[in-house]
Amino acid sequence: MKVLLFGVLIIIVRFAYIVTTTGESCNLGDFCFLPDNFNFVIAGTGTGVSTSNKAVESTSAGTSQSDLYRSKDWIKAVHFYSDVFHDLVSDGYMSAISKTLCVETPRGDDVLALKEIGILDSIGIYKKASKPLVISSKENRLPFDENTFDFIFSGGDRLDKTAQRPLDLTVSEIQRTLKPEGFFVAHVSAKDTYSFNSFLDLFNSCKLIKSRDIEGYDSSMPLIREIVLQKKVGSEIVSKDSDGNSRNSCSVPGYKRDLVRNAETLIMEEPLKPWITLKRNIMNIKYLTAMADISFKSRYVYVDVGARSYGSSIGSWFKKQYPKQNRTFDVYAIEADKAFYEEYRVKKGVTLLPYAAWVRNETLRFEINHDPGKEVKEKTRGMGRIQPVKSSLSSRSFNGEVNEIEGFDFAEWLKNTVTEKDFVVMKMDVEGTEFDLIPRLFETGAICLIDEIFLECHYNRWQRCCPGQRSSKYEKTYGQCLDLFTSLRDRGVLVHQWW
Repeated sequence: MKVLLFGVLIIIVRFAYIVTTTGESCNLGDFCFLPDNFNFVIAGTGTGVSTSNKAVESTSAGTSQSDLYRSKDWIKAVHFYSDVFHDLVSDGYMSAISKTLCVETPRGDDVLALKEIGILDSIGIYKKASKPLVISSKENRLPFDENTFDFIFSGGDRLDKTAQRPLDLTVSEIQRTLKPEGFFVAHVSAKDTYSFNSFLDLFNSCKLIKSRDIEGYDSSMPLIREIVLQKKVGSEIVSKDSDGNSRNSCSVPGYKRDLVRNAETLIMEEPLKPWITLKRNIMNIKYLTAMADISFKSRYVYVDVGARSYGSSIGSWFKKQYPKQNRTFDVYAIEADKAFYEEYRVKKGVTLLPYAAWVRNETLRFEINHDPGKEVKEKTRGMGRIQPVKSSLSSRSFNGEVNEIEGFDFAEWLKNTVTEKDFVVMKMDVEGTEFDLIPRLFETGAICLIDEIFLECHYNRWQRCCPGQRSSKYEKTYGQCLDLFTSLRDRGVLVHQWW
């Protein structure tokens, strides 16, 4: 009897040694109880082990995929997701009978983990199939009916980083295929309140259940924010509020107000040499993109109101200096001076609006202050400003070039062009019209669509040419400009003094 027990002990010790030193593999010819094709299975993770094992074995993939299932990264990932899903099952977000989908999963390690813990009705989707765990979908629309899944998962921060569809379409499809009261769980790298709230804003038919930080399983994503959302009952996915009245009121959320508190201080005293002081101030600007992560936005938009030439600010500043976090921006150039229109015809990625930004749709006078008879050049061409056509006083007192141009309701255009899900940067240099346009943005609620403003405010500044003399071109004072900047910041708008 003692000899028998000793023999059993030797076998157990030998088996433990093989598992410990070779990672459950029998490739080295050592004694082992387990078949070689079992080396990727996660021991003790649930009742679905044999089923998921057979599912992977049934694939027709060649040696490369078989090697993937044996790799340490694969085993580590499946272990990680198994633990994650165990916790989600314990919290009641899914069960063994749940129908589940993993989106943007190139390998399907999360799908296998679901099967490992006994949730067998699970499938992954990606632009390239990895059968039998992941099916292919190259279309913007997922190949599933509405309200199909009880649970949808997105791991590895892939929702924003590697999705082959535009983010807003991916989110729309997730909400479409998720059942009412179903759960969507995402692993993201949202590092701050700005990106976290941007993520929540995308899912307008879901509500936040919980959010927690967990440790990742590799160095590419050491810290993960896990967000759990639940689809509302009877909700519809709507891209915009169709009620014109409700869209006219807005409130800047607290997480955007926090950025304003961290912005550079305003120049409180009127500069004696504004052409120097304001230009130097660009070195002090704290860009929003330097303070927050701008992930999880549907689009990225730059609007240059009073753009003048392409090189004036779009090419020289925004394209080269504004920190974009590797995002591609849609650029709109709004310019009333027809002298600059021709060069925009060959500029790719820029949409020119050859009109004057105004508070309503009407014909305006566009006045350009320059010496008659001189050749018009980009650097010497005078700045233009708009006036109502009926302004007879302006007609008598102005001696420069005068043209008629169509003005458009800039605030309404903005509301029809972007949404709160977009990231919008605006530069405004409109020769005094800012005192009309900014109040209109507040009146219509369009101000809440803008994340960051670079505003040049025009006042009767000291003249560079004539010491001790102020410009007679503008009636406003520096104090009134300062009031405009202060009112914007007090209401939660991140605005910078521009020159």
